[in-house]
Amino acid sequence: MDNKPVVFGRMRNESRDERTEKRAAKRGAENRWEHLVEHIHDAVVEFELLDGEPVVRDVNRAFVDCFGYERAAVVGGSLNEHIVPEWLADEASALDEQTDDGEINYRRVRRQTADGLREFLYRGIPIPPEEGRTDGFAVYTDLTDITRQERRLDVLNRVLRHNLRNRATTIAGNTSRLLAEVDDRTEESARAAATVEREAEALRKLAEEATRIRHLTEARDVGGSMDCVPLLRDCLADCRRSHPGADVREELPASADVRATQDLRIAVESLLENAVEHNPAPDPIVGVRIERAADGWIDVCVEDDGPAIPASQRRIVTGEADITPLRHSKGIGLWLVKWTAERLGGELSFESSAYGGNSVRIRIPSAE
Repeated sequence: MDNKPVVFGRMRNESRDERTEKRAAKRGAENRWEHLVEHIHDAVVEFELLDGEPVVRDVNRAFVDCFGYERAAVVGGSLNEHIVPEWLADEASALDEQTDDGEINYRRVRRQTADGLREFLYRGIPIPPEEGRTDGFAVYTDLTDITRQERRLDVLNRVLRHNLRNRATTIAGNTSRLLAEVDDRTEESARAAATVEREAEALRKLAEEATRIRHLTEARDVGGSMDCVPLLRDCLADCRRSHPGADVREELPASADVRATQDLRIAVESLLENAVEHNPAPDPIVGVRIERAADGWIDVCVEDDGPAIPASQRRIVTGEADITPLRHSKGIGLWLVKWTAERLGGELSFESSAYGGNSVRIRIPSAE
């Protein structure tokens, strides 16, 4: 009985110590959070909604750099009056209403900055209301340069694809007609015509590959699981029909479930086609096999007995070397395969095949 006050006193002291530690830990977490917000590259605004108007309570350094206002100039004032152009006021008000209703906003917007209008990915994140007040955060990720580059590339891509395809067809057709008009056709003129037709076909193929790449960049659905074996067998059957002289082989299991889409067909068809067309042998060997790699991964390997893909091209495509005017990949076929593999959440690698040529390995996530 005599020990009870001592025990109870010690218990009360431990409880106070625990509370002190918790308060210190909370302050530490808040300080770390403030440090993070202050140093990220996205502009962040802490605001309070008063009568539907976002009033600035604090901003981070990125906001100051991007929008050109010092903290003292905006804190306590209307956020919209500082960064929303007059003709976009209704849009901003609608977003504020959603925030006031407790909804998270996620939208591309244009806002006035120190450098004029810029495009942002805006996230309005409300904090649960307290004492009749709605607080929140606004986060602005600058998309201006990315968006402009995307639009320029879109125009360039469409124009180039259209012109390449049409002009390649025109060149090939007119070459055939010219040869038909030549009475004294020589061996030299025949070789020249064959060269023109071959280069025209290369241009046409380039346009097709550009179209496939465009499909990859525009696609949004990354898909679920699928058995890739039927798809690979279809690709091999198409290769046999297109190249009856080729020795097309396969080493495939009964099934192999992967997390992929039909885009896998684009990569495999491109590899098969290039393997046959770039092989000077009269009966080129090309094949597809599947390996189960480390846990959670499956390798689709396309192999041939053709000339080795130059090491310089392999290093550029895999990112081990930079592209320069004197060092670059000759075509976009391997890029197409690389980007397909990346879109499927995997990677591309190169090895030597058992046939003495190339083994191009597409590693993709397993769904098994």
